[in-house]
Amino acid sequence: MKIVANGIQYHVEVCGSGFPLVLLHGFTGDSSTWTPFCETLGRHSKLLMPDIIGHGRTELPDDRNRYSIEAAAQDIHSILEQLGIHQIDMLGYSMGGRLALTFANLFPERVRRLILESSSPGLATEEEREQRRMKDADLANFIFEKGIKSFVDYWEKIPLFESMKKIPLTNRENVRKQRLANSPSGLRNSLLGMGTGAQPSWWDDLEKLECKVLLLTGEKDLKFCGIAKKMLRNLKHGTWTTVENVGHAIHVEDREKFGTIVSDFLSQ
Repeated sequence: MKIVANGIQYHVEVCGSGFPLVLLHGFTGDSSTWTPFCETLGRHSKLLMPDIIGHGRTELPDDRNRYSIEAAAQDIHSILEQLGIHQIDMLGYSMGGRLALTFANLFPERVRRLILESSSPGLATEEEREQRRMKDADLANFIFEKGIKSFVDYWEKIPLFESMKKIPLTNRENVRKQRLANSPSGLRNSLLGMGTGAQPSWWDDLEKLECKVLLLTGEKDLKFCGIAKKMLRNLKHGTWTTVENVGHAIHVEDREKFGTIVSDFLSQ
């Protein structure tokens, strides 16, 4: 479906029935990231899967301020308002997890349960954020100068996705095809507006969350396992699950295990 949120036309996929579950994809993804879970998670939840601004079939404005993570959270709030949905469960992967955490901090009364897959609250210091903004600006220029294919070729080879090489070739090809369908300008603006260096740090706000939070990491993703360990110390109602034999993209590398963990958490 198409929904206009704060002047931007969003593409939102919907399936399943039950208590609403908003699923937020990662950088270079889109709503199709989650459609394989319509049959499983859709048995107990109504899945709402937007193409986050900068991605998929959602409108791509020229104003870079519209790509900030706070603006994206406001857009999700507007979508829920128009659908008449007050409270939700929310699941976010990587960039989508940072957006989900932003939403939970801005609209805490809206979130019943929060699932963060391979994600973080951002960077703690301004120095770290500035360094990351510079790296993201270089990457954004790479996309602009070299084009989407060259960028996807590079992105697939970064160490974060090393464990993706073990999944079936057909699955890897599907992920690549989806990434290539994105707009270069959309990804560029997403990096600059919603990158880890551009967003606020939510580290000091973790202890304020009253909802139940599940942190999900793959055992081969050592960086995000370390982040989850630190996050858990500051969460009142947090749990952390590490999935064996997978890396950053748990929902791609072991769909069955991922779906079971999410379903169990939501049914508690």
